Parts: sequence; structure tokens; C-alpha cells
Amino acid sequence: MPDVDRPRAWLLTVDGAPQSYVDLDAPAHLEFEYARRLAHVLDTAAAPGRPLDVIHLGGGALTLPRYAAATRPGSRQDVVEADRGLLRLVAEQLPWERDAGITVHGADAGQWLDAAPADSADVLVADVFGGSRVPAHLTTVSYAKAADRVLRPGGHYAANLADGAPFAFLRSQLATFAEAFEELALIAEPSVLRGRRFGNAVLIASHAPLDIAALARRAASDAFPARVEHGEALRRLIGDAKAVRDEDAVPSPEPPGGAFSVG
Repeated sequence: MPDVDRPRAWLLTVDGAPQSYVDLDAPAHLEFEYARRLAHVLDTAAAPGRPLDVIHLGGGALTLPRYAAATRPGSRQDVVEADRGLLRLVAEQLPWERDAGITVHGADAGQWLDAAPADSADVLVADVFGGSRVPAHLTTVSYAKAADRVLRPGGHYAANLADGAPFAFLRSQLATFAEAFEELALIAEPSVLRGRRFGNAVLIASHAPLDIAALARRAASDAFPARVEHGEALRRLIGDAKAVRDEDAVPSPEPPGGAFSVG
């Protein structure tokens, strides 16, 4: 769907739900708040402008890869998307610069990650949804440890998740990644964290100290300001939640009707 306010900007929907937004003339423009929060992780992962090796699990219209290519020229990026039909559509209708350092793989995210070289990425961004739900096999301790294996020491993992009160899924994901990483943070709007509505939350994990102050400044300056939870506040949110083992894995919850619909 074209954006009537921006000449070469497009909204990609999948099954009626907004999936990606790209402006071909301004790849650093991020329309969706969750995309901005994932970008905050890219922005704070290294000194401004420094190239990064990035893996994107979930491709969509390549919003974040285009952003990283524009803001960190020379970055090498692998994009893993299971929907090959979607990849063909995006390549035909929303083409990206072929010298942007972006390599696209039509593959299952978990299988591709298991085969990826160890210590090969500075940042791993996970934005994988089967329909409107995170697939079960991408919610487990074994998956979190696979992500850890592929990241370099001090690398950053960032995932777009969606949940609502009482946050059984979100809390379990925090507990899961706490088994694989030493540092955790969560970015979400206060209305989501207070249980007033179903919405997105960005989970961040690393072995290196996270730049919480920089993340908080960026999240607070968004059009819809968000909060960064970490430390004791995050431990309280996790509470008695258990890490997810392979045999117990389930997809993320189905969003309530209209939560992410367009029009």
C-alpha cells in the first residue's frame, strides 16, 4: 500500500496486519515504533557510523537492513526469511541497493542460525512472526544459546516480541534469555507494561554492559515514548517465570482482534 504523504514509501501488510514500512528515498526513516526501538539497539551497539556484521531473522520488506546500510555504511548483513514468495515480492516491488552489503536467504530462521558460524555477528535482530505469532521453536533456551554462539563477545541480541497482561509469554522469554546472557533489558511503552493493552516489547540481551542511559534517552524521545526496564525492575517482572525448554515451547499469544490491523 502506498503512503500518500511520502512519494516512494510503502506499507507491507500480511494477512491484513502491518508487517513493514519502507521509504525507498529515506531508508533511515522508521515509521513503526517497534522498528525504531530495534534501531536504538543498532545505534548503541557501537560507535556511530562504525560498520557492523548483522544477522536479521525475519526479513519483511528489509526495513532494518536498509536502515543499518544507511546509518552504518560498509556493514555486512544477512537477512533470513522463510517466506520466499514475500522475498520475491519485495525484490520486485521494493528493491534495495545491490551494493548495500545485504545478502538475503530464503530459509527457516532456526535452521539457518544453527548452521551459521560461531562468533560471526555483532548484532542479531529477531523479528520473526508466523502470521502474527512468534514460532515456538524460536522461544527456547536452545535457541537463545544458538544466538549466543553466533554472536561475538559483547554482541547484542534484540527481539521484537508481542504480549499483554499478565505477560506469561514475555516473562518466559526474559527468563529464557537470562539463562544464556548476563545482561538483559526491555523497551516498551508504559501502557503495555502496565497491562492496559497488548503491544510490542523489544528484548535486548548481551554479555557486555548495555548502554541503558543511551537506550532510555532514545526511547523517551520517540513519538510514542517508551521505557527501558533493567536490573531489579526486570527481575521483578520475571518473577517466578520459568525458562522455556524445547518440549514446553509454544508460539507467542494470538493478538486480540484489531490489535495490529490496518484500516
